Amino acid sequence: MKLQKDTKGSKSAMDGAETPHGRWYDDACGAAFAMELIGERWSLLIVREMMLGARRFSELRAALPNLSAKVLTERLETLEATGIVERSWRKPPVAAQVYGLTEWGRALEPVLQELGRWAVRSPLHDPALPLTPVALMLSLRTMLDTNKTEGMELWIAFDVGDQHFAGRLREGDLAIHPVGEGMASPDLRFTAPEAVDFLPVFYGKVSPEEAGGRLAIEGDPALARRFIDLFSLPAKCTA
Repeated sequence: MKLQKDTKGSKSAMDGAETPHGRWYDDACGAAFAMELIGERWSLLIVREMMLGARRFSELRAALPNLSAKVLTERLETLEATGIVERSWRKPPVAAQVYGLTEWGRALEPVLQELGRWAVRSPLHDPALPLTPVALMLSLRTMLDTNKTEGMELWIAFDVGDQHFAGRLREGDLAIHPVGEGMASPDLRFTAPEAVDFLPVFYGKVSPEEAGGRLAIEGDPALARRFIDLFSLPAKCTA
């Protein structure tokens, strides 16, 4: 990826396409430029929804129902022009155009993780708001306590509504990727109608029964409890 400063010093060219560095803030700071790249409304959430793999336009619309088709089109065009997103085609039998992150775009995951850890410390954070399945999976990757994972190697299935994910816990890392029809013979399986149904159990540490019975767990109960204990939210900030 090339960055070339123009003669006026107010714009950059990325892979030959002009990127308006300075269009909002007229500030050389990298953080200011980051906001110009991904700071428009919806941009970072669109990136979030592609973090585990490429998505069709309709899948992005379904994940973000308050986002209009017009704005989604505009944001995808901007993210593609700046080198964060790229278009490709899924192979048959489900041939379709999809949008995915470039290598540089995928490097935003640690940024999302740090933003998430920082933001949930606010007492204003409302965990009862809607949550997408991809956001839940990224949350688990973010809130994993690696100090508790020693000696644990597991395959975990996460079934959230009609979306299915395979998780691999190994060497202190939780890798997660979407799977089409669900995962066969995992060590543990967690199934719920919606992503928010996971939160009281994984972060509130209440039993599935106490949480209303919406999260079903398959596998050894002791292993499931140990796995759930790996996840915790940072302490709330104080005034």
